[in-house]
Amino acid sequence: MSSPTGVPDDAYWQRPDPDSARPAPEPEAPRPTPEPEYQGPPRTGRPSANWRPPTIAHPPPPRSLPPQNMDALDEAEGSARTVTYGVGLVAGAIALILLCLLCARMIF
Repeated sequence: MSSPTGVPDDAYWQRPDPDSARPAPEPEAPRPTPEPEYQGPPRTGRPSANWRPPTIAHPPPPRSLPPQNMDALDEAEGSARTVTYGVGLVAGAIALILLCLLCARMIF
């Protein structure tokens, strides 16, 4: 690390001699004039008596959902799973065949 004075020795980084004269204290910075104190936002007036929109006192009760056929849902889920597995097996077989062809082409 270099010293800011450009002198290559360590004199800059050494402690000052305790017998040397102390430097004069720095003059105090001028204080700014005090600004007026913030009093907060102004008070708001009261709202009028009719400021709220009219509301419905008693809304109608929610309708009931149609009943679910759990057996039909299970059957549809099973057939969807079968189709998904079938598509995955076909895609895997195609990928395996292409991999074998690619490896055979590189080896031979």
